[in-house]
Order: sequence, then structure tokens, then C-alpha cells
Amino acid sequence: MDAGDNIKTNISSWDFGGDTVKTFDDHIAKSVPGYEFGQNLISSYADFFVNLTPNNIYDIGCSTGSLLEKIESRHYQKNINYYGIDIIPEMIDQAKKRKYKKPENLNFECANVLNIDLKKASIITAYYTLQFILPSVRQELVNKIYQSLNWGGAFFVFEKTRGFDARFQDLNTHVYNEYKIKKGFKPEEIFTKSRSLAGVLEPFSDRGNKEMFERAGFKDIEYIFTNICFKGWICIK
Repeated sequence: MDAGDNIKTNISSWDFGGDTVKTFDDHIAKSVPGYEFGQNLISSYADFFVNLTPNNIYDIGCSTGSLLEKIESRHYQKNINYYGIDIIPEMIDQAKKRKYKKPENLNFECANVLNIDLKKASIITAYYTLQFILPSVRQELVNKIYQSLNWGGAFFVFEKTRGFDARFQDLNTHVYNEYKIKKGFKPEEIFTKSRSLAGVLEPFSDRGNKEMFERAGFKDIEYIFTNICFKGWICIK
């Protein structure tokens, strides 16, 4: 079945590897409202945290490295170590091919972030990543992120969210489907992708996400982005 952009998939089987990587950047830009704008937001907000030490920046679920590239190109004069982590080998391969200002400062690892040690960091990002982490271990990951941040460091997290209740969920689903149709997706492609994401993409509600951040220890939490059912937060330790 075709989920658009020549991405073949099946029920409950969405995967970011294989042929998906070839068209990922174009596909995600059309699928998520404000995808590039959100990355630009993070790179600008990063100005306030790049001078913290030790100066390490992590992108968890880095995909093709586009977010790290934006941050690095803005702050390449500084001695910052960048770390991209993803579980898909093909994504890591693509991330390594980007043209960074100081490629020697970029480090990529194909791994499950729960299974590796993180250095103390000034910034950690999870850009539409947590929603693909099993709910049973999602809190564990956010706890780890909190513990890995420097005091005063920032966690940037963007997620697709569920509606506050059934009515708002229906409203958001309708408007989001209209958005995708305007972007050129066929109704059958939208349905195919929805079926492929069943049991793979598990969004929390706004409240569910905020409570998860708070349980990890974050107290300073602010929205920096919202578009239909897509939200972005900055959480400061």
C-alpha cells in the first residue's frame, strides 16, 4: 500500500528505514505543519543555552540530521559537541552526509537512547520522537533526559498530540486531513498511512505530556509552538 511519496507500508508497520529514508525530508515537511519553522525556532531559542558548560547538544531521534545542521550552522564558531542518536542505520548514514560547518564536532550513533550513557548537556532535543517511544518506557526516557541536562539546560520537545476530549480529537483529525489533502496527498494515501501508524505512533494529550515532564523534575515549561494537533515545548532544568 502507498502512503504517499512512493513509501510502501502495511497495517501497523510504519518504519523509517529502507526506502522511506530516500523521501523522508520531503514527506515529513508535507506531513507535519510547520516542520521546518519548528526547527528554526529551536535553533533560535538555542542562543540562550549554547554558553552553558559542559557544552554538549543531543538530538534524540535525529533522523537525517536536519535539526542539528540548523543549530550547528548558527553556532559553528563555538566549541560545541553535537550528538545525533537514531535507531535507524539509514538515517544515521544520511545525517553523516550533510555539509556541516565543523564536521569534526558532529557525532552520530545508531542506538536506542535508553541503552547508552549521555554526557551532561546544555541542550537536548526530541523533535517528533517521543510519540514513537513505547508509552511504558517514555517516562523513563524523559527522566534520563532531565538527569542528563546541566542546571539551566533546555529540553526542546515537539509532538503530535491527542485532543483534550473526543470532540476536539475529531476536530483536529478533520482539519489535519484537510491540510494533508491540500499538500497533495490522496485520501487513500492518508488512510493507508493512518493504518500503518496504528500501534506505532502513540501520542499523548497536552496534559499527558506536561505531566510527564513534571514527573521527571521539570518545573519551567512553556509552549513555543502550536499548529492543529502539533505542539512544541521548552522545558528548562
